[in-house]
Amino acid sequence: MAMRTCNISARSVFLFNIITVLVLVTYLVDLERKIASTKDGSQHDLSLPSMKDNGALLPSSLSSKNLTLFYNRVPKTGSTSFVGLAYDLCSKNKFKVLHVNVSKNAHTMSLPDQLRFARNLSHWDLKQPLFYHGHVAFLDFTKFGSFPPLFINLIRQPLDRMVSYYYFLRYGDDFRPHLIRRKQGNKMSFDDCVKDGQAECDPNNLWLQVPFFCGHHADCWTPGSIWAFEQAKSNLVKNYLLVGVTEQMEEFVAVLEATLPNLFKGALKLYRRGSKSHLRKTNMKIPPKSETIARFKNSTVWQLENEFYEFALRQFEYVKSRTLKPDMSGKEQQFFYEKIRPK
Repeated sequence: MAMRTCNISARSVFLFNIITVLVLVTYLVDLERKIASTKDGSQHDLSLPSMKDNGALLPSSLSSKNLTLFYNRVPKTGSTSFVGLAYDLCSKNKFKVLHVNVSKNAHTMSLPDQLRFARNLSHWDLKQPLFYHGHVAFLDFTKFGSFPPLFINLIRQPLDRMVSYYYFLRYGDDFRPHLIRRKQGNKMSFDDCVKDGQAECDPNNLWLQVPFFCGHHADCWTPGSIWAFEQAKSNLVKNYLLVGVTEQMEEFVAVLEATLPNLFKGALKLYRRGSKSHLRKTNMKIPPKSETIARFKNSTVWQLENEFYEFALRQFEYVKSRTLKPDMSGKEQQFFYEKIRPK
């Protein structure tokens, strides 16, 4: 009986040891797999920067390959001219340009489309960097659990933008001169349109640049909304890499080339040639009279849109002063690391 008990105990110990070894081997194999996966991921996404002699970190050569830029372009701000530069540079600088075309020229998407677009843009893994552009209001990618792109944009003095669009619908431009526009044949001036109280010239129609930066919330598109105005300013500061102004597009291009040379190397030289600096120019445009301007300046919508423009202009002037030399070339790196311990 004692011998039988002893045999059972020995067998139990042996089985326990076998199970322990199997568990340990499984754990080690799983650990090794995780380490290998981490190494692979770091090779693709987290490549460490190298150190320069002065202690400044050099950017990873791989990091630019994962760059996604989104230009949610405001209509009639010179966006066609700027995008033309991107299309001319994409082959040489090895990045892809994609136009986001929203049905019926809508500036907002349905909730399912917002989710699909955010997931698609964040997970489209191509070897080249990506440059998206389209007339789409700001979209908060983090709302959908997606990694956001770098946003850029251009805005324009609001009344100038509206007047340009008014005459564009009647006379077209030199980009596609033979295309018949929606208001072609209607020769009423902008001043007469305002004087007659036509809906097309209502000051509320200025409400476009604020909602474009505000986003997809319903209140963003309520003309004169203070909440939308504050949200637009917050998004500009927190979520945009750079916002320029149409009146200083050359400087905007120069800042981008200095900041993102992998994409925009050669952009300033290309812009200065003249072939891309005025790619789309309205065929005829009559400046509004002083009384027309005064009427707009009395509206809340103009005041908020103009204040937003001035806010963006101040920020761009500041960024430009910290980024460019007088000759429009980029400044040398202005920071470095030191006192690194242990050596």
